[in-house]
Amino acid sequence: MSEQIEAAALVEAVAAFLQSIEGELSGRNAFHAKVAGNALGIVARELAQAPRVAEQAALSAYLGHDAGLDALRAELCGRLRAGQLTPETPGLLLALSEAVMAKVAVDNPRYATLARVRDA
Repeated sequence: MSEQIEAAALVEAVAAFLQSIEGELSGRNAFHAKVAGNALGIVARELAQAPRVAEQAALSAYLGHDAGLDALRAELCGRLRAGQLTPETPGLLLALSEAVMAKVAVDNPRYATLARVRDA
């Protein structure tokens, strides 16, 4: 019996294939192949880095309890709308920054501000 190939390996294989034929394509096909390759890069990073898990951990730690990510987001938004939390609330901006940086690292890891924030 053969082992099942992991999703990340499949995504990387398709991305490598698209990159290998990039020079053979032109016009609309080249553009769509480039977009598809970029989308696969995002999928591969999301599988590897699990930004939703990082966001859930940051929000759970800040709010002081564990729950599903949607519930944590809803609670945080509700408390912000109600004025219970403000940018001056200790720890809020750090928790939000951690959640956002996890997402940005997946969406655009070459984003210049990401490197600056991580190095700070």
